[in-house]
Amino acid sequence: MRRWVLAGLLSAGADVALAAPPGRSLRPAPRPGGAGARMAPSPEYLVERARLGATKVAFVVADAETGEVLEVMKPLLPQPPASTAKALTSLYALDALGPTHRFATRLLATGPVEDGVLKGDLVLAGSGDPTLDTRRLAELADGLKEAGVTSVEGDFLAWDGALPNLTAIDPEQPVQVGYNPAISGLNLNFNRVHFEWRRNGSGWTTAMDARTDNYRPDVHVARMSVAKRRYPIYTYEDGGEADLWTVASGALGKNGSRWLPVRKPTAYTAEVFQTLAGAQGIRLDAARRVAELPEGAELARVESADLRDLLYEMLKYSTNVTAEAVGLAASAARGPVPTTLADSAARMGTWLETGIGSPRVAMVDHSGLGGQSRITATDMVRSLVELGPRHDLEPLLKPIRMKDSAGRPIDSYPARIKAKTGTLNFVSALAGYVTLPGGRKLAFATFVADPARRDAIPVEQRERPEGLSSWLARARILQLRLIDRWVTVHDRPA
Repeated sequence: MRRWVLAGLLSAGADVALAAPPGRSLRPAPRPGGAGARMAPSPEYLVERARLGATKVAFVVADAETGEVLEVMKPLLPQPPASTAKALTSLYALDALGPTHRFATRLLATGPVEDGVLKGDLVLAGSGDPTLDTRRLAELADGLKEAGVTSVEGDFLAWDGALPNLTAIDPEQPVQVGYNPAISGLNLNFNRVHFEWRRNGSGWTTAMDARTDNYRPDVHVARMSVAKRRYPIYTYEDGGEADLWTVASGALGKNGSRWLPVRKPTAYTAEVFQTLAGAQGIRLDAARRVAELPEGAELARVESADLRDLLYEMLKYSTNVTAEAVGLAASAARGPVPTTLADSAARMGTWLETGIGSPRVAMVDHSGLGGQSRITATDMVRSLVELGPRHDLEPLLKPIRMKDSAGRPIDSYPARIKAKTGTLNFVSALAGYVTLPGGRKLAFATFVADPARRDAIPVEQRERPEGLSSWLARARILQLRLIDRWVTVHDRPA
């Protein structure tokens, strides 16, 4: 029943739905309470009031239990999903890996341990854990000591073949943004390195470290030098053995810090482990990356949280590395290991198309960072209605608070909203569920986007483009006002 009703949306570009209300809400609907009740503004009025210019607005709202389509606007217009793609990736990963899946990072020995000496190689083997941090890597070094190892006779090897090696998620991002790092089977600190500078006389002292909690090991696989200039603020060069950065002196000021992306995550993880093992008195040479996983006995391991817990955190904080790692791992679980992010995203798209009966999903990644991904509001809502309950998606989504016209949260708002937000330059998306006061549950997707304006921004200006903040504020207010309309018009006992 759910699929039949949702499948009633007509061919691409249509503004109406079959077996559903008209595609355009032609007039305001009265609020409950009789003839004197305040009218709920039409979607067209709300869109016009948002003053978003050439921006395209598309939405679908449906009964989450039956799939009955209640209201639509441009339901088959392909739009960038931004980070609402992470909700789809969560469904894909839960289906392929299962809710209790854990990512393990292990130490293997290719020979015996005799009198504290490992008579063979030590292998740092990753499975793609996107949440591995310096603290847990220190626990792994503790485990090596607890296994009785005091020295390693052979080589220190690093294996990252569980996932492909990708130098960035989206090549069209500024080089310095920490949300666009590399991905591999060995990831650390969301593949970010902490850059700190302090004024020292007429110059600056700089540091690059892998900090977390009480750990701040310095790293050399990422290096910074200060250049006497104003622009560009940052430059990046692949130095072979290291990421080579420069920063403009004119942009530094007195003291400061920021996270920068890591482009060599395997070397980064291995170097930090080498430092942590050294703190335990276990000296290791620089790691050598190997393409094939050597056979060996397990000496120690650390694991991620269960996949559901990991996805809850990912959806709450919208972490791109987590989305890409779990998406790639889901594709690898179905085999073979994908060679590119686009390959893996296409497999996820095919899975979605099969699950919802639609051929229109076009994804380029799992996080939504790439602006070339496209999905319709219809297909997003189909995913929420058809696949969401199967994998209990709603509890993983973030609570969204309704706000008044001044942007202040409304604590007493009668409906409960659980959704995933999505933000790119001149793209704002929101998709999820609304539980109405009477108990009825709606599934919705709202895409507000101006891709042409987004694509026209020069790459070096994409971290903070002019006009974005005010545009996003208006887009988000529009999305909340649309939800408020649906709460008013479609509330009834479940």
